[in-house]
Amino acid sequence: MPAPQLSLKARALRYLSMREHSRLELGRKLARHAEEGDDVEALLDFLEKNNWLSQERFAESLINRRAARFGNSRVMAELQSHGLKGEALDEIKASLADSETARASEVWQRKFGTVAADAAERAKQMRFLLQRGFSQRAARAAMQGAPDDDEL
Repeated sequence: MPAPQLSLKARALRYLSMREHSRLELGRKLARHAEEGDDVEALLDFLEKNNWLSQERFAESLINRRAARFGNSRVMAELQSHGLKGEALDEIKASLADSETARASEVWQRKFGTVAADAAERAKQMRFLLQRGFSQRAARAAMQGAPDDDEL
């Protein structure tokens, strides 16, 4: 016996119970299942009004998932692709900027761990960090290696 069809609201709640979604992303997912007469925008408004769908929670969730592995530009691009704009995006960018060098150092340490001996290895390490979305300033600082504990 086939499973009963879920209503649009039940489907939305199921998606939201798995992880946070942006309004744009959830709208796309629900539009595939919308039937004649279903109003996806009204449902999204209802979910936001009841605080089941929140752009702030989504942004925080995405940052927690991605910031440890990726740089500011990559995280910001992903947030923009999910429809976040304006003031909220500026605040997130400012908060991420404080920790970018430390995050780049952690990523570099996990991947390479030793300072490059020649120009080819330095270029490889720099490309890796830049492809991860870190700024050149943060990548250069990370590639200097960890300071020795003996010098403290």
